Amino acid sequence: MTATVPGPDGRPRCFWCGTVPEFFPYHDNEWGYPVDDDVRLFEKICLESFQSGLSWRTILAKRDNFRAAFAGFEFNQVADFGETDIARLLTDQGIVRHRGKIEATINNARRAREMVQQEGSLAAYFWRFEPDSRELAEPQTATTSKESVALSKDLKKRGWKFVGPTTVYAFMQAMGLINDHAEGCVYREVVEQARRAFKRPE
Repeated sequence: MTATVPGPDGRPRCFWCGTVPEFFPYHDNEWGYPVDDDVRLFEKICLESFQSGLSWRTILAKRDNFRAAFAGFEFNQVADFGETDIARLLTDQGIVRHRGKIEATINNARRAREMVQQEGSLAAYFWRFEPDSRELAEPQTATTSKESVALSKDLKKRGWKFVGPTTVYAFMQAMGLINDHAEGCVYREVVEQARRAFKRPE
């Protein structure tokens, strides 16, 4: 299988972009760029949790609905959600109505609020798990890493839910903790430049 597929402009992109047209803008403008915004980091780890057992296409198509349903993923607000909110979310046809994942998102918001108090920010915490790029597997050949296993284990110890090593690895790929764009993808170097210019949070 070839690692790339021609994009709308004819230039090569990661092969998975060719699945559906809406993946191209997500790939070109978001996937793999380093993120230090706590709300975006929280949103992404929640959406990756919702994706478990489903396709990213499903979650991406519903992303705006998720944002509306979960207060823009402002975790300090989501942390205060209660049974009334759970009942509301279970009837919201615009999102994935999975009680366990909904309850996990509210729980994780509470854990995120605690983490900010303990670590200063979610960004400072997550970026401590950035792997050495020299030790990474070939792009898009792995679904976990020793760092994603370690991060998953630590999050679970802190009380987070639906954060297995594969979910966490997908989060790390998307949020730029690793550059997993395929060799030959025109955005691999674009993302690498963004990572070189990125100031790691402390």
